[in-house]
Amino acid sequence: MLSRASCLAAQLFAKPVARRVLLQPAANMSGYMKKLLDTNVWDNDPELYDMMKSEKKRQVGSLEMIASENFTTLSVLQCLSSCLHNKYSEGLPGQRYYGGNEFIDQVEILAQKRALEAYNLNPEEWGVNVQPYSGSPANFAVYTAVADPHGRIMGLDLPDGGHLTHGFATPTKKISATSIFFESMPYKVDPVTGLIDYAQLEKSAKLFKPKVIVAGVSCYSRALDYKKFRQIADDVGALLFSDMAHISGLVAAGVTPSPFEYSDIVSTTTHKSLRGPRAGVIFFRKGVRSVNAKGEKVMYDLESRINQAVFPGLQGGPHNNTIAAIATTMKQAKTPEFKAYATQVVANARRLASGLQSKGYKITTGGTDVHMLLVDLSNTGVSGAKAEYILEEINIACNKNTVPGDKSALNPSGFRLGTPAITTRGLIEKDIDTVVDFIDRGLKLAKEISAVSGPKLVDYKRVLHEDKTLSAKVHALKAEVTKFSETFPLPGLEEY
Repeated sequence: MLSRASCLAAQLFAKPVARRVLLQPAANMSGYMKKLLDTNVWDNDPELYDMMKSEKKRQVGSLEMIASENFTTLSVLQCLSSCLHNKYSEGLPGQRYYGGNEFIDQVEILAQKRALEAYNLNPEEWGVNVQPYSGSPANFAVYTAVADPHGRIMGLDLPDGGHLTHGFATPTKKISATSIFFESMPYKVDPVTGLIDYAQLEKSAKLFKPKVIVAGVSCYSRALDYKKFRQIADDVGALLFSDMAHISGLVAAGVTPSPFEYSDIVSTTTHKSLRGPRAGVIFFRKGVRSVNAKGEKVMYDLESRINQAVFPGLQGGPHNNTIAAIATTMKQAKTPEFKAYATQVVANARRLASGLQSKGYKITTGGTDVHMLLVDLSNTGVSGAKAEYILEEINIACNKNTVPGDKSALNPSGFRLGTPAITTRGLIEKDIDTVVDFIDRGLKLAKEISAVSGPKLVDYKRVLHEDKTLSAKVHALKAEVTKFSETFPLPGLEEY
């Protein structure tokens, strides 16, 4: 795809520089107040600052491959630490419950405008709320707005790649608040192919008659068929709610199908492939929804319902510093550099999948269309938890994950990998080949350790640290990974 030089140029990051700009209190301020304000974390709280430095060192020397993580831009970090943090602004622009929001209103209106522009949406047909604190609150606000208490929802089952907020419950316990306050029925993937079983989803929807069908994933590596989701939703009179949290950056860049053509509501986080702050956004349809048998127009009524569900229904004052960060994120998402980045994210994920397959590992669905993939270890003798642990020990961050056919999310047979964060740091395909080798060697070490420890995770961890020969192998591989990772830049401030 891209050369390393051009890929790095596409990252939208200025060279990190040390920034220690402090507020200088007025000369007539009391000494007590000067001491409180004219301070910094490295002098005032060295214990905490040491922890922050340790985490920065870990990030520099590790490969972050958790699919929901990324490294955000310098401008986003500057917004997050700005004076906008200080202001309360309950309500919407022009309708605040506090005074002094003239410029806060401008910031939020700019964020709304840019969010619509990022996805090429007509403001006559779409509205947006940029206030949700994160993705889970955004999703709960949607259900609160349109499903009513105990309303019926259908989402992809968590063991099959769905998210907790899509209604997850076990046969004996309701896990997510979405399954506690709403009635949920999951749809599933085909246990052989790992692909969503749309035919069974259609049958289940006709029986269950949900108010909302959720088209969204947390660990599913193929593009969703939004047109099919729309047809099923229309057949049962349901709203189609697409949760694009994982793929929103890819959608903005046009490198994966967009949910907007077929959806009534779309939610997203802004930090995963979009590379912004930790926050949530809800898009909703406006205007004509349908025409009834009498030829009368039936209008969407989502705007007020969703806005009121966010505030005052579920939240208090919005985080204005985060809304500013969303605004600059959406501006970045419209640039050619961001499209190049998103293209490289997908190319890296595909190279990662094919590389692991060449080493003999099974990839659920046979590959990936997006930024993540699921490695199925069910035939290897290594559990997902053991894989996650050994990779973390060698400075590769990932997460254990269920694969099709697993009975328990607490004992999964696979692990999930993603490429947004490592692509942000500048890795391209040839670097992914090195990463594949590190992962393969780590998993082979896991098999060696398991052969000594037996099946229990607690024994596996003990042997890893106590067996001198095995521990030495782990530390040697960790040193290689660290040295490799440290050759790639980390965006943001060089110092706090």
